[in-house]
Amino acid sequence: MSAQVDQYFRISARGSTYAREIRGGFATFFTMAYILVLNPIILGSAEDKFGHQLSAAELATSTALVAAVMTAIMGLGGNLPLAVAAGLGLNAVVAFQIAPLMSWPDAMGLVVLEGILICVLVVTGLREAIMHAIPSSLKQAISVGIGLFIAFIGFVDAGFVTRIPGDEGTVPVQLGGSGQLSGWPVLVFCIGVLLTVALMARKVKGAILISIVVTTVVAIVINELATVDRLAWGLTVPAVPDDVVAAPDFGLVGAFSLFGAFEQIGIVTLVLLVFTLILSDFFDTMGTVVGISSEAGLLDEDGKVPNLGRVLLIDGAAAAAGGAASASSNTSYIESAAGVGEGARTGLASVVTGALFGLALFLAPLLTVVPAQAAAPALVAVGFLLMAQVRHIDWERYEIAIPAFLTIAVMPFTYSITNGIGAGFIAYVVIKAVLGKAREVHWLLWGTAALFAVYFAIDPIEQLLGVS
Repeated sequence: MSAQVDQYFRISARGSTYAREIRGGFATFFTMAYILVLNPIILGSAEDKFGHQLSAAELATSTALVAAVMTAIMGLGGNLPLAVAAGLGLNAVVAFQIAPLMSWPDAMGLVVLEGILICVLVVTGLREAIMHAIPSSLKQAISVGIGLFIAFIGFVDAGFVTRIPGDEGTVPVQLGGSGQLSGWPVLVFCIGVLLTVALMARKVKGAILISIVVTTVVAIVINELATVDRLAWGLTVPAVPDDVVAAPDFGLVGAFSLFGAFEQIGIVTLVLLVFTLILSDFFDTMGTVVGISSEAGLLDEDGKVPNLGRVLLIDGAAAAAGGAASASSNTSYIESAAGVGEGARTGLASVVTGALFGLALFLAPLLTVVPAQAAAPALVAVGFLLMAQVRHIDWERYEIAIPAFLTIAVMPFTYSITNGIGAGFIAYVVIKAVLGKAREVHWLLWGTAALFAVYFAIDPIEQLLGVS
């Protein structure tokens, strides 16, 4: 059996050992396990068009379930040390951009459609065409913009930044609830941010997860010893759970409507929302797969990733599976580099990581006591990590820098990832045309920019057509 496993995963052929693969699988899990806390908080804190919210316990189960199954499949089918889970940034699009326009089942149905379309793109070979259509500067700017958007969500969820109520004559947001920081929950958030950045600066493995755990313990202690208004914590009050282990709640699995969104929103908006999901998921996956394979020394002499078609197909299926379980789109994780750093070189490490996510299915009581103030520092940290890509943008060339800036700025300022992408795409094609370089713009990008132009101008268009 041992020889068969070694031959199937090519453990010896890739210069690895069982010990390295197992150790790498554990390292990857503990580095990315924060998603078990953050995904329920991000999705659970949003309301759909009808004011409905998703259950934190059910979200914890769905998050762990899809990560467990799809990471194991990635290991068995793709044979890469690559883990899969709900994508940060993607879940923000679903929670704050899509859900407010429709019901949760309809929103998750769009995620399923996104995953199916990604699979179609892989099978038909259109992946290369799309890759060449979007300039690298805009891809990087999209990641940076999503990073700022996620960080802003973290500050707001923790109460560090709040909307100024009933005063339209001043700036729209302020520090704390009254222009200054006050209250124990905000202190917990500040402690969490400082702890997270300290651990990251020290390059401690699993820094984000460690910070969430420690800050949650601090929040529980403060909640027990101090007088804290329950409402100040938000949706989750930190308290010692009655149970540590509980049967998983699969209530959200299968709770999606594949075509329900078509009845809720216009076709242009629907196409752009699906395009936004595909864009974010597709290119993040490409960068992650190539980066992890390169770090593991698995690229061939032509720089190609082994089993790339199969890996991308599994990743697309993971997106669809995430929607089907209401866990949002699942995608490959760059945190898989932690496992590679521990020596992982094959899919066996992913099987180990998947098994650990399977165990996490039974730990929902622990996962659902984490208050927003303990999880939000992780959003700020992820924002920093995504922001780091800004260094790759050529700020000396205005034809690149201006669209990139608009993409980055519009996302957090309008609380919309779609708006940011649209602003960047339109600015890019317009500037290229003005400079006489229209032929440098791929026709797919021209078409997408035209769709975004209609998206932004939908109100006057509807008035002109008499359908408003």
